[in-house]
Amino acid sequence: MEPINLVERLGRWSSGRGPLYLLLAARIRSLVDEGELPPGTRLPPDRALAAELAVGRTTVVAAYDQLAVEGRIVRRQGSGTRVAGPPAEAARPTTDSPGFLHLLEPSDGVILLACAAPDAPPPELVDAYSRAVATLADLVGDIGYHPTGLLRLRRAIADRYTDRGVPTAPEQILVTTGGQQALSLIASALLRPGDRVLVETPTYPGALEAFREEAAVVRGLPIGLPRLRPAVSELRPALVYTIPSFHNPTGAVLSEPARRRLVTEAAGTVLVEDEVHVDLGFPDEPPPPPPLASHDDGVLTVGSLSKVAWGGLRVGWVRAPAPVISRLARLRAVHDLGGNVPAQLAAAELLPHLDALRERSASRRRDGHDHLRTELARALPDWHVPAVRGGQTLWIRLPRGGGGSFAQAALRHGVAVLPGAGLDATGGSTDHVRLHFLASHAELTEAVHRLALAWQSYDPHSAPAGPPPLAV
Repeated sequence: MEPINLVERLGRWSSGRGPLYLLLAARIRSLVDEGELPPGTRLPPDRALAAELAVGRTTVVAAYDQLAVEGRIVRRQGSGTRVAGPPAEAARPTTDSPGFLHLLEPSDGVILLACAAPDAPPPELVDAYSRAVATLADLVGDIGYHPTGLLRLRRAIADRYTDRGVPTAPEQILVTTGGQQALSLIASALLRPGDRVLVETPTYPGALEAFREEAAVVRGLPIGLPRLRPAVSELRPALVYTIPSFHNPTGAVLSEPARRRLVTEAAGTVLVEDEVHVDLGFPDEPPPPPPLASHDDGVLTVGSLSKVAWGGLRVGWVRAPAPVISRLARLRAVHDLGGNVPAQLAAAELLPHLDALRERSASRRRDGHDHLRTELARALPDWHVPAVRGGQTLWIRLPRGGGGSFAQAALRHGVAVLPGAGLDATGGSTDHVRLHFLASHAELTEAVHRLALAWQSYDPHSAPAGPPPLAV
């Protein structure tokens, strides 16, 4: 078996207490016992793993030695380190995306600047649920399974697109359990193993996970997909994916002429527009141009309330031609028969008040953006931290080292950041990290303080000597 991406699968391995080598051994032990590292899996060499984790080689050696004593791994000169046991056919791999793995970790005092979403339901959503309860009490003759979504909510979403200059019927809307399920359904419906997908670099890592889950081959172009026409002609992709409004992670907004050009050059392939961030502009900033579907009704548009309202609402959607919606709904029926009805009723109640919610949250997000940039400029002046017009995240270039190894150092100081390489289908962006600015001023200030301490001790070119260090 080939080496696996062990570093990402380790998650927040170093955020506990005790010697680092024991923490590392414990996490690898768990991965072996859970079947994530099946027998015969080759583990990274000592020095390579130490460099990626930004720890001394002695830490990795001690962890491997501990696991070898337990019989969980085998170390042989010349053949490397492998999980013990005869090679076996590995189970279908699960995600190794840090953004998802952080959600699976316990609350352990680590400041999470890796996962960007509102940290509490807004009052508007609480009020919407209160009104939805009364509607729920009046439901009769409804078994609660709606694979395409409640008609009331589909109408409300369709009306919102119509108001934005894209005439839409309810038959063109599929309600999903968040934007992530929308992307997964699109990938499942439209992709086959070996199909090529064109994306921006960097891009939303959840989309990369959805495409790779279908064994698609992902190829990257710069943000805004310049030179798309020759890439489509050469690669003949099954799908093109873009985030033209408050791009994740850079916050970029594609101009109206660039959108028209993109739609024209994507002709002959499926174009998917991710609009999950479209309502995240800052105050006094011009709104993004209309959706790409205003230029071609065949564009598939993904939306969600997770970022503007609350992730726990779990309501997203796809806008697409009615035949595509019918196909996606058949897949959805097999997955879960449809989404949560009370949540959809609340979403339908919330949509008429969404503009007010958006305006109120915009001021808070810009305040967080300005505060985080100010703190970073004070404590880490050599970091390159461009301002954005909206969104939730800063895309930061480090002056030295790599985002992956620095993320490990940051974890040991109690901050989780997202390394850039996991957002880049080309393997680039290794010198970047993504941080969100949604936390309180106090938490952002503390996070920057911890990041500054991590940066002071971070040396990507040499590993500390001596016995395994203690976790911070």
